[in-house]
Amino acid sequence: MSSSQWSDLDRPPLRGEALERALVRPGGLWTSVRVVAETGSTNSDLMAEAAAGAPGEAVLIAEEQTAGRGRLERAWTAPARSGVFLSVLLRPEVPRVHWSWLPLLVGVSAGSALSRAAEVDVRLKWPNDLLVTVDGEERKLGGILAELTPDSEAVVVGIGINVSLREDELPVPTAGSLELAGAKVTDRETLVRVLLRTFEELYREWASVDGDPETSGLHAAYNAQCATLGRQVRVELPGGLDLVGEAVSVDPQGRLVVRRADGTEEAVGAGDVVHVRPGGMPRIG
Repeated sequence: MSSSQWSDLDRPPLRGEALERALVRPGGLWTSVRVVAETGSTNSDLMAEAAAGAPGEAVLIAEEQTAGRGRLERAWTAPARSGVFLSVLLRPEVPRVHWSWLPLLVGVSAGSALSRAAEVDVRLKWPNDLLVTVDGEERKLGGILAELTPDSEAVVVGIGINVSLREDELPVPTAGSLELAGAKVTDRETLVRVLLRTFEELYREWASVDGDPETSGLHAAYNAQCATLGRQVRVELPGGLDLVGEAVSVDPQGRLVVRRADGTEEAVGAGDVVHVRPGGMPRIG
């Protein structure tokens, strides 16, 4: 693990055995919770384990990632022990048509858990970036990356959350952290426990109705937390095209529906959303 300018008192290590005792229980969702000091990418590790036949509902947490990945193949870097960096291996027993809601479900879980545990308002930028307000400005707190395994039998979902990063440690000016947002709680073990318990509850509700986003209440919960809806946006689409307009809804497939100035609407399932200020200036990427 690389050295840190913070002492262990400032950024104490996670207690893996304590987390496993708290989260792995008879009848519970999680089959294992492991903490490693350092790895390249927790998502890559669980993808490899899934290919080798590992059971689902496993959690892998890293104190530091040296090759963390975000959406659109972006690199994700942060000092050791400065955040929550974890991945979960899921083998959902729901129709595949609803698997597209899994990353949105993780976003809702993370937003709800962090808002409650850290006592700071956490919102979602479509599809599942986590946002907080720092000094009156929207900042990206964290992100979620969902990957289908090559055999299409499982999904690995990674979550990266900036917890104690200071201003001079942020990778880009538009990033934020719970510390900078004035969170009342930044203890990582508390955050991990609340996050995984919240996800377990919502995941089971979703799975109990075969993943239906309406019946489970997931669609409504996502809409309630989504900061993108009702905003002017620019969606940078695959292939270099841009879609500009108002984000009016999230459809039953989890796609963002954007209404252009001429009134026509388009649903997008993949793209990078930029919230635009009145007057056309970008707010956050």
